[in-house]
Amino acid sequence: MLRNAKNLEACELRARDGRIGHVRDFYFDDRQWTVRYLVVDTGGWLSGREVLISPVAVGVADWRERVLPVDLPRRQVQESPGIDTAQAVSPEDEMRLSEHYNWPVYWSAAGFADGFGLPMVPPLLPPPMGEARSARATAASGVAEHHLRSVRRVTGHRIEARDGTIGHVEDFLLDDTSWTVRYVVVDTRNWWPGKKVLVAPQWIHELSWDEAKVVVDLSRDAIKDSPAYNPAEVVTPDYAAQLHEHYGRARPPQ
Repeated sequence: MLRNAKNLEACELRARDGRIGHVRDFYFDDRQWTVRYLVVDTGGWLSGREVLISPVAVGVADWRERVLPVDLPRRQVQESPGIDTAQAVSPEDEMRLSEHYNWPVYWSAAGFADGFGLPMVPPLLPPPMGEARSARATAASGVAEHHLRSVRRVTGHRIEARDGTIGHVEDFLLDDTSWTVRYVVVDTRNWWPGKKVLVAPQWIHELSWDEAKVVVDLSRDAIKDSPAYNPAEVVTPDYAAQLHEHYGRARPPQ
C-alpha cells in the first residue's frame, strides 16, 4: 500500500526490547528512488539524538497503532555511530553504519539492486569481504558519487516541466512493502489553484540540490490535464492506470 511520507512521520519505532523513538525523516537514493534510511528522533532516551535505521531492519508495521517494529536491540542502536543528520550523510557515514549493524553496502555489486518497481531494499546479508573492501576503498577515496536525498529537504523544491514551472514538491508516496518512492506529490496552487497531481520518478529528468528544483519530462498542459490527486483517498490501481495512460507511459507495477 502507498503511504504519504508526511503521515509516516511520528510513527513509533520499537526495538526488540523497547521504544527507540519516532520517524522524523527519510533518506532515499535518487537513482533507484528507494528509501535507504529512516531518520529516527530518539527523544529523551538518547538526549534528542537522531539515528539512522535501514528498512532491512524494519518488520511488518502495525498501522492501527502506528508502530514499526525493528529487529535490533536498543543497546545496539544506542551504540551506533554518531551521525550529524543536519549535514549530508557521507559514504563514510554509511560504511560505519554498515559495519556496526552488519548491513550491506547497497551501492556495491552485492547490495545494489537494479530495476524500478521491484522490492529493492537489499537483503540483510553482508557483502563478500572482497567487495566490502572495494566499497570501503571507494568511499574513502571519495570517488563514488553520492545520491542520498532527504525527503524533508526535497519537499518544497519547485517542479519544472519542459516549458516552465508548474508548482512545488508537496509530499512523497512510499510503498510500505518495498520502501520505494512510487510518486512525488506536486502542489500546483501557485499556477493552477487547488489542484494536486502525482508524478512518477520515471518521469523525472533531474533533481538539483543546488537549485532546489525537480525537472520532469512532461509538458505543463499535460500536467494541468492529468487526473487530480486527493490526499484523503487511497491511490487505487485504477487511478494509477488512468494516470499512466494519460501520460502515455507504461502501467505501474501492481
